[in-house]
Amino acid sequence: MEDKNQNMTRWRLILGGNSKAFSGVGLNEQQSIMDAALAAIYDGEGKGGEGGKIGGKGSSVPNLAKWLTDVRTFFPQDIVSVIQSDAIERKGLQKLLFEPETLKNIKPDISMVGTLMALKGQIPEKSKETARELVRSVVDEIMKRMEQDLRRAVTGALNKKNHSPISNFSAIDWKRTINRNLKNFDKEKKRLIPEKFYFFERNQRQKEWTVILDIDQSGSMADSIIYSSVMGSIFASMPSLDTHVVAFDTEITDLTELCRNDPVDMLFGIQLGGGTDINKSVAYCQSLIDNPRKTMFILISDLYEGGVRKGLLRRLNEMRENGVKVITLLALSDTGKPDYDENLAKEISKLGIACFACSPDRLPELVEYAIKGLDLKRFEKKEKI
Repeated sequence: MEDKNQNMTRWRLILGGNSKAFSGVGLNEQQSIMDAALAAIYDGEGKGGEGGKIGGKGSSVPNLAKWLTDVRTFFPQDIVSVIQSDAIERKGLQKLLFEPETLKNIKPDISMVGTLMALKGQIPEKSKETARELVRSVVDEIMKRMEQDLRRAVTGALNKKNHSPISNFSAIDWKRTINRNLKNFDKEKKRLIPEKFYFFERNQRQKEWTVILDIDQSGSMADSIIYSSVMGSIFASMPSLDTHVVAFDTEITDLTELCRNDPVDMLFGIQLGGGTDINKSVAYCQSLIDNPRKTMFILISDLYEGGVRKGLLRRLNEMRENGVKVITLLALSDTGKPDYDENLAKEISKLGIACFACSPDRLPELVEYAIKGLDLKRFEKKEKI
């Protein structure tokens, strides 16, 4: 009986309140919210038909902030993507989403950044700066969360002492100081008032390690891409590391320069969606390696390979055998168990390559393990997915 009621409820949510056959099916509070979120997009087909919940002379779009929250709360990520796409097509939702006034009233979060990344080509000129501010606020929060521990992990692993932020004019890293303090620009006085100065580390002017981030641009990887962009920016700011950031679908985009300048620029250089050719991207990354034993290669992907699987496995194994510290992150995210190709993940693990999901908070420890040459399989056991 319970299964029958669940099926009736599902059909009621699918067909909407206008369906006579299921009009008598009751909904609880959560189901009513889900129903309203779906009705806002699908009831009446945008034509104002009779009985449509947003038909007639009423508003043709839902309250944006509430609607986005409800959709993200009660539906899986892949379904959210479909609903948002339909909202844009059926209700012209982008007209609200890309109004500066609307963006200013939305609480920035990583999900919204993912949405803006996916729709960046549709953002009108008047809203681009507001959209960038929203993205930057999220990036800044992630930067605060990750930077100190990540820098400490790298410098500690290299057995170097951090350069103290003393008054040493010649050691100031002007580029990084300016970038990090742009938010403190005084428009009236037309001056930049630094909140914090950044200094080069005296003993780390020479590049000691190469770090290569190879990032899957699949739409399902949005959270991982955002965290990876910040990670790349932090690495790029460290004089001891020669950092490369590569993004791929079926094509390859080298985002190293954008990453060095500004992670927000890098995020807007990402193109979510499309196919996946991991093997092709790994081949490109191989060409960036000069000293394998001083190189860390991090592949961030759900491993749904559209290219040559055997070629991918061969290349990863070649890297490992040559001394590269190879890490495969199925996700770099705070969310739960990721969706990934389990068979390919097992094949990679059989090569002796660590393959697991990692939360951003554990990333510094992972990097320290790799640089120190510790057994990454030990770390992998701690991060069981």
